[in-house]
Amino acid sequence: MGCVSLGCLAKNGHHVVGVDLSQLKVDIINSGHPTIIEKEMDEIIHEQWEKNKIAATTDYLKAVKETELSFICVGTPPTVYGHLNLEYIFNSAEQIALGIKEKNSFHIIVIRSTVLPGTNEKIGDLIEKITGKKRNIAFAVVSNPEFLREGSAVEDYYNPPLTVLGSDNTVAIEALSEIYEPVNGPIEVVDIKIAELIKYVNNSYHALKVTFANEIGNICKKLDIDSHDLMRIFCMDTQLNISPYYFSPGFAYGGSCLPKDMKALKTLAHDMYLNTPVLNSIEHSNEEQKNIAYDLIVSTGKNKIGVLGLSFKPDTDDLRYSPIVYVVEKLIGKGFKVGLYDKNVMKALLVGSNKEFAEQHLPHLFSLLKKTAEEVIEDAEVIVITNKDITFSGISGKYPEKLFIDLARVDKQRSMDNYTGICW
Repeated sequence: MGCVSLGCLAKNGHHVVGVDLSQLKVDIINSGHPTIIEKEMDEIIHEQWEKNKIAATTDYLKAVKETELSFICVGTPPTVYGHLNLEYIFNSAEQIALGIKEKNSFHIIVIRSTVLPGTNEKIGDLIEKITGKKRNIAFAVVSNPEFLREGSAVEDYYNPPLTVLGSDNTVAIEALSEIYEPVNGPIEVVDIKIAELIKYVNNSYHALKVTFANEIGNICKKLDIDSHDLMRIFCMDTQLNISPYYFSPGFAYGGSCLPKDMKALKTLAHDMYLNTPVLNSIEHSNEEQKNIAYDLIVSTGKNKIGVLGLSFKPDTDDLRYSPIVYVVEKLIGKGFKVGLYDKNVMKALLVGSNKEFAEQHLPHLFSLLKKTAEEVIEDAEVIVITNKDITFSGISGKYPEKLFIDLARVDKQRSMDNYTGICW
C-alpha cells in the first residue's frame, strides 16, 4: 500500500516523500525502483523518480516538517490472541507528532492502515499529548481505508468501488477530496467509526465467499456436478448485491489481509460477549481446504511433487499466509520431494515481513525454487497448479504422462485422465 500510494500520488501531480525504518527500502526507492513486485509499479516509480516527484528517507522529522499530509500505511499484524498489533501505527503517530511539534502550519494525518474503531480517536489523543497542540486547530486525523488487491493495486487505486473518508474536520475532508479528484468512483464521507470498520466487514465477507464456494465445490465433486457451472448460475442473481469475484470454488484464501481481519472481527465480537458461529467457522473451513489439497496430493501415491505458484495469488511476490506454503511445509515434513516455481518470487528481492515469513516457514525456499516451470514438471510425478497464471493454462495436455492437480481452475477440462481439480 505504501509503495503504490507513493507512486500514484506522485503520478497525480504531488511531491511525495516515503518514510521507512528500512534503509534498504529507502535506497531502492531512491534508485528509482519499487520495493514490491506489482503490475505497472516499475514504470510509475521510475518515471516519477526521474521527475523528482518522489524520494524516500529514514528522517521522519524532516519529512513531516516539509510536507502537509502524512499517510500512515504500516502493517497491523495479528497478535497470538487474534487482536491487532497496533505498535507500528502508534510508533508512526508518535513520529508524526514530533514533527508537528516543531512546525507551525496545519498538518493532516491520514490513516490508510486497517484499524479497528476507536484508533482514530486514540491517535488524535496521542498527538495532542506529545505536541501540546489541539486537534482540529493544529492538526486533523482522517480515516481513509484502502481497497487495494495485490496484483491489481494500481488499477484498484485509480478505479476503486468508492473512496471512504471519515474525519471530524471539514478542512481535512476537503483536502483529501481534492487529492482523490483524479480517481474514478464516488467519495463517501462517513462517520469515523464506519470508515474504520468497513474494511473488516468487506474482508470478512470476502473470506466467507471463498469458503462458502469451496464447500459447495467439494459437495459438487462428490456428486459429479460441475461446481463452476453451478456457481455461474448462482452468481447471475445480482439483485441482492452478490459479487461474483470470490465465488469461485478452488483453493484456500491467504495473504496478509483476509486472515488477520477475519481474526480481528471475530475477536472483537468475542470481547463484547457476542456469539458469531458463522465467523467462527470460516477459518476452520479454510484450514480444511488446505488439508483437502494435501490429501488429494497424497492420494496419488507419488513422492515427487512439483508446485507451480508459491505466492498467495498471481502477479504478486507476497508469500505471507499463502495457503500452498502450509501444504508444502507438510509435504516436506512427511518426506516428499518438492520442487517449486514462481516467476515473481524468483526475481523478487524479498524484504520486510514477506522475507521473515519465508525464512520462518520455508527456510530452504531458494534451494527448492527452480528457474523454469518446465524444470519443475520434468522432475515431478505430480504437478500442483496453485494460482491462475495464464502461462499454466493448457500445460497438462503437454505432459500426458504426468498427473496434474489444479487448485485454481486454470483450465475448464474435466475429462482428461491426468487432470483433476480440487473441488471440480
